[in-house]
Amino acid sequence: MGDSGVHPDQKFVQALLVNDNKLIAEIYTRFAPKVIGYIQKNSGDESAARDIIQEALITIYDQAKTKGLTLSCPFDAYFFLICKRKWLNFLKKNKPIGVTINEEITSIDTNVQQQADQTALYEDRASLFNQMLEQMGDACKKLLKLSFSIKSMEEVAKKLDVSYAYARKKKSLCIGKLTAMVQGSAQYQTLKNL
Repeated sequence: MGDSGVHPDQKFVQALLVNDNKLIAEIYTRFAPKVIGYIQKNSGDESAARDIIQEALITIYDQAKTKGLTLSCPFDAYFFLICKRKWLNFLKKNKPIGVTINEEITSIDTNVQQQADQTALYEDRASLFNQMLEQMGDACKKLLKLSFSIKSMEEVAKKLDVSYAYARKKKSLCIGKLTAMVQGSAQYQTLKNL
């Protein structure tokens, strides 16, 4: 997406990336009360709302850092929708019966909805990936985690005290195994169709 479609509220995403305390404090001052109010009206309390807000900010940070998130809608609407989804997911997992959701906010822009959908899908895919990675053997897990954090396979091989050729071959085998595990999961089939 070109810069012409970037919303002025991109400054809040950028603030998360560079840890700009002033703008992050503004996020809490301007946008958190709406989320807290929503969660309190929907079977939650302020403490749960603050946890959801933290999780949402981490998700937005991760999305910006790994995928270059560019807002084309107001931060307020995007942030609220991410928080709302996180809360609804929390309720589904933890309070499966007897929960009534009070919907008062109805005018959600299609663009906001699309960006929130993309973030939720990214988060679900990352969660599935990490879940499958944790199920792998220790050798594969260690090799893959190192290769994700260190770009040079020569360095990875040196850290593992193995040859470069062995590290490359083992990484290829581990990625193949991880891919098969991810693609073989029921959750992958659901996410693939989104």
